[in-house]
Parts: sequence; structure tokens; C-alpha cells
Amino acid sequence: MSSSLLTDLVNLDLSESTDKVIAEYIWVGGTGMDVRSKARTLSGPVDDPSKLPKWNFDGSSTGQATGDDSEVILHPQAIFRDPFRKGKNILVMCDCYAPNGEPIPTNNRYNAARIFSHPDVKAEEPWYGIEQEYTLLQKHINWPLGWPLGGYPGPQGPYYCAAGADKSYGRDIVDAHYKACLFAGINISGINAEVMPGQWEFQIGPVVGVSAGDHVWVARYILERITEIAGVVVSFDPKPIPGDWNGAGAHTNYSTKSMRSNGGYEVIKKAIKKLGMRHREHIAAYGDGNERRLTGHHETADINNFVWGVANRGASVRVGRDTEKDGKGYFEDRRPASNMDPYLVTAMIAETTILWEPSHGHGHGQSNGK
Repeated sequence: MSSSLLTDLVNLDLSESTDKVIAEYIWVGGTGMDVRSKARTLSGPVDDPSKLPKWNFDGSSTGQATGDDSEVILHPQAIFRDPFRKGKNILVMCDCYAPNGEPIPTNNRYNAARIFSHPDVKAEEPWYGIEQEYTLLQKHINWPLGWPLGGYPGPQGPYYCAAGADKSYGRDIVDAHYKACLFAGINISGINAEVMPGQWEFQIGPVVGVSAGDHVWVARYILERITEIAGVVVSFDPKPIPGDWNGAGAHTNYSTKSMRSNGGYEVIKKAIKKLGMRHREHIAAYGDGNERRLTGHHETADINNFVWGVANRGASVRVGRDTEKDGKGYFEDRRPASNMDPYLVTAMIAETTILWEPSHGHGHGQSNGK
């Protein structure tokens, strides 16, 4: 079969012959970083997740259940347009439950939704902007795109936000992803080439509450699909190349209604103080392998220390000059690694800054949000 005929068939417009649409159900697998998906036919277009059927999958094949009791139930949570099938076809972000209705252990969305529906959190309308860094790798050798085989390019410096065949590798993938996300209805706010050649970033936000996690996960899924088509591997490893090369993070920008209002800078400082008190708990939830990235070099703070500062990219938490000057705004948690779970990170930041109160006498109190 010629590839042009194959392309014609892949691009068939179903609306001329049927009302049926295809829904691609997406979920997070057992490693916490693997996006899984499968498709089903719906009798007509659907735009409300609660009107979509629940579905199931074999959890023993994704590390999410045992073989003797392997059924895991998918609950549809958010709908996006499908940039691959186009038309009225959809992508559906789901989360995972046991047949008895309990969320399975890897379902971080469930707890996030619980925290974000807490009245105190809801009243604060938490906004997130997430900077997702990633590295494009040559398929069979796991070596960054544009790097010489078994060798290294020139040192960092010329590559950040660069143009030119000797400096910029993979732009077609990045641009395809940008447009596909906008088409899908994801709140993607920008892209840029990163400091290490072959490394890029996209930003998601501002998005409120649990939706931030949905948007990041579906954007990651779309990136996996586009790199699959391009025959390139995407890595979310926080330090893909050891040595004098930048790692990959997922800086998380955050504000609440109080922080965005007059006097907000005082609220920000209190929130940052609380984050400092729970530094260890946050680091534990901020991504695997992060200790290889948070070294105190390459625009990071050491993983064992909590430091914050204005306009300081070597800090754990950075406040922008504008926020300091305006006396209100947002701050950036620079600790999350590129492989973090956005459900976990966004919910934890909200919980610590809004619900958690330090108990008297020591730094590590219990959350009253439980």
C-alpha cells in the first residue's frame, strides 16, 4: 500500500458517512510516568465527561493490578479535541479505580481533586503555570537529537532560544506539538529551546486547580504521540546527560487570590515560609532522580537546602522582580523535576500553603486538610 493512500485513509473525514466518533481514553500507568491509551467508538459527539461511559483495562499489564484480579476501571475526567483524528473525535483524560470504586494507589488525581474541592482552597482559586522541560533523543542510541554519535556538541551557551541548524534540533516536533495542543484545547502558553542542545520546554497555564494536571498530562501524551510519528524518543529524565549539562525540571508557578490582591506579597512570604518547613516532604514527591539535578549548579539549589530569593535562579523558590515591585503576584517553585506528577505537585503546594498549619514547637506539623 502506498504511503500516500495510507495518509488519505488516516485523514478520512468520518462526518460525511457516520455520526459516530472515536474517543481515545488516556490514563497514567503503573510507573507514574507512562501514559497509556486505547480507543472506543461513541454513537455521537460528547462534550461532557460525565456523559461518557466508564471503561476498564487489564491492570496486570500496566503494573497496576495482580493477574488474579486485574480489572481496573477508567473514570473519564476531562475532554480535549483529538489533533490526530481531528473532526469531532476526542481525547479523554481518565483516572483509575478498583472495581469497588476505591481509587487505586497510583491514582494521584483523586487526592488532588479532593484537596482542590476543599472550600478554603476553592475560595483561593489557585492558578498554576507549569514549565515542562524535556529532551529529544535519537531513537536507537538514547543520545540527544543533533549530538554527534558517541560524542558531545560544543559547551552550553549558544543553544538557549537559538535558531540555526548548528544550534537548534527538533523544532518541527516542538511546533507540531504547540499547534496540536492549541487545537486540542490545552492551555499551552508558550515554548522555547532550552540551555542544553536537544532540550526544549513548553508552558501550560494559567490553569486553575486539578485541571492543571489534566492539561499537563494530555500535553505530555500528545508529545509522546508526535515523537512516535517522528521516530524520536522523548525523555522526561531530570538529568539525561551527566556532567556539565543542564538538567530538566518542571518549574511550577503558583498564586492564590490573596497573593494576586493588594498586600499579596506578605501572603507569598508566609506561603514560602511554610514550603520551607515542609521541604523534605515536597522533595520526596517532586520526581524520581531529582537528586541528580538539584546539585546547587546549573541554575538549581542544592536538594538538601531550602533557599528563596527575588529573581534568583539558584533558589528553591523564586519571586519575580515584578511581584516584589507590585507588592502582589505569584512565585515559582523551581524544585519539581521534569518527571513529576502534576496532580501530586499542584495539590501539595495548595495543601501546604492554604490548609497546612505548623504545629507549635516544631517545624513539621500535620496538615489540617486531612
